[in-house]
Amino acid sequence: MSVAASFSAVLEPGGPSFMPTQVVVVPEAVRAALGPGTKRVVCTIGGHTERLGLLPREGGGRYLLLRKDLCAQLGLQIGQEITLSLAPDPDPDRIDLPDELAEALAAWPEAEAAFQAHSGAHKRAMARHVATAKAADTRARRAVQLAERLARGAHPFRAGG
Repeated sequence: MSVAASFSAVLEPGGPSFMPTQVVVVPEAVRAALGPGTKRVVCTIGGHTERLGLLPREGGGRYLLLRKDLCAQLGLQIGQEITLSLAPDPDPDRIDLPDELAEALAAWPEAEAAFQAHSGAHKRAMARHVATAKAADTRARRAVQLAERLARGAHPFRAGG
């Protein structure tokens, strides 16, 4: 049976070299409390809730990636001890599409089909890429660029292919 679990941990530098992220190692007891097979969680930090993945650590265990912009928004810094609450994501496959991306995909069936063929992580990354633009015209431009790349079978984040 899975339950919500709270813990404190130090915010560490880390994550893939191509992503601006910081990490929090999830203690084994917390991961076990979340239930076997839990890979996506609802994480609450300082009153802010974020849906995140429990990613495998080299050598065993799991960790959370926290984007630098999220850490800045919450006033978190590397080396700081933070308190988090985790619960299994009740809808781990849900992708929150910004309106601009939903419209672009609906208008371009080839792009929609290509989008659906991607993993959940890639779909979330594409949705976040569009949603994080502050200006409406930038969100629309990003959505059209993604749809165009997807429709021609190109990588969604590489202009050349």
